[in-house]
Amino acid sequence: MIGPETVAEPAALPRQVAVLIIGAGFAGLASAIKLAASGEQDFLCVDRGPEVGGTWRDNTYPGAACDVPSQLYSFSFALNPDWTRSFSTQPEIQDYLREVARDSGVTDRFRFGVEVLAASWDSECALWRVETSAGPVAANLLVSAAGALSEPKLPEVPGLEDFGAAVFHSARWDHGQSLAGKRVAVIGTGASAIQIVPAIAGQVAQLQVYQRTAPWVLPRHDREYRRLERSAMRRVPGLQRLLRNLVYLGREATVPMFIAAPKLASLVSRSATANINRAIADPVLREKVRPHFALGCKRVLISNDWYPALARDNVELITEPISHLTRDTIVTADSTAREVDVLIVATGFQATEQPIADLIKGRDGQTLGQAWSERGVQGYKGATVHGFPNLFFVVGPNTGLGHSSMVYMIESQVAYLVDAWRQMRRHGLATVEPLAAAEQAWNADLQRRMRRTVWSTGGCRSWYLDAHGRNVALWPRTTYKFRRLTSSFDLGAYRSTALADRPEPASIP
Repeated sequence: MIGPETVAEPAALPRQVAVLIIGAGFAGLASAIKLAASGEQDFLCVDRGPEVGGTWRDNTYPGAACDVPSQLYSFSFALNPDWTRSFSTQPEIQDYLREVARDSGVTDRFRFGVEVLAASWDSECALWRVETSAGPVAANLLVSAAGALSEPKLPEVPGLEDFGAAVFHSARWDHGQSLAGKRVAVIGTGASAIQIVPAIAGQVAQLQVYQRTAPWVLPRHDREYRRLERSAMRRVPGLQRLLRNLVYLGREATVPMFIAAPKLASLVSRSATANINRAIADPVLREKVRPHFALGCKRVLISNDWYPALARDNVELITEPISHLTRDTIVTADSTAREVDVLIVATGFQATEQPIADLIKGRDGQTLGQAWSERGVQGYKGATVHGFPNLFFVVGPNTGLGHSSMVYMIESQVAYLVDAWRQMRRHGLATVEPLAAAEQAWNADLQRRMRRTVWSTGGCRSWYLDAHGRNVALWPRTTYKFRRLTSSFDLGAYRSTALADRPEPASIP
């Protein structure tokens, strides 16, 4: 297995670059590789972490793995014939990203251990002025590839700050903290928790699992690839790409269940119910884990060992709301106090808020966070935002998925970004900014389509929704349609200014 590289102090940043990319996960790495392939060499990618990987670098908790098949969870331009399983684990995905980065020839333009502190649009010079922990840098184009699952979200529980036991979030796992023989509590029953709980249940003395809402959990059809299969994928031309396409089509076939005909989900929910009944004999526990909303309304999870773990003698599933924490106990609303040695917070991320929005100040001096608080989290094609010239998102608003691989969406958005920069160069443009009318029409159509989806009709409240109850996270159509809509940059939907209208030189004074 390839280990992480030793990271020294970041080299000095250039004073100015054509394109500055924030984030070195799947999105940032793809942006850098495709910009270089298009002929653009004047770019810089910064990341506050020690290496590439993003989410897959940061989430190192026990049992961490992907819930999208391996063949689809990779770049189309860098297929990996060496996946060992049909669903890859975190270490294997991280190794894959390291190898892609090393083979790409672009990592000399990456700076790690660099945190973005603020970014402001300079209208006079048509530049982004970015303050980082390693100093300032200016850029013609600013690309946010920070991702939606980068900032941990903590529960609002009284007493959490003064809790005396060991506490850490699933995305900031404390590997120096032994769990053996201890009383451990896990808050949350989402995608991370259903992997963590089975992985640690056998080593702890007692495990308390605090559940607010029971999730839908389908069987995980995972298996190890045989050596012969991996050899064939490496040596038979086109075999792996054919397999990838078949997996893709299978995933796309589930789209109607989410966006047009939610009643189809009843067929799948039977499999989830059977998953419960196979593992849990206790009727009281069965009822506790039974979801009370339509399948798909919240993220659908996959696991073969979640329910068996909950059925263990040393595991207790607690559905009473947490009232408060004392020095070493968790007190629920029924006044029951349970002592804890280690508290693991598995409550997800600030997915809809995107904290980076509070650091980005646009054309009118307003932060993106302020703009979104007024008009809702939205953008044009999930890539650009009115009022913020030359700002591009990879994994922006309404680009998330409930059924397939985000890598496919990332590649679609990167293609849109690269073509935008190509057209700016070709036409001699200093700035592009989506027209307000184009952004409004795009989002009106999104929200109209969203009304008939299971995410709106399924009877739940999920992290897909913003403070106004609007689904700002997911894409309500097929991924193929998204790719068609982002296959080329539609300059006609943008207000642009020419380089001739910009003061020269456009650089830091």
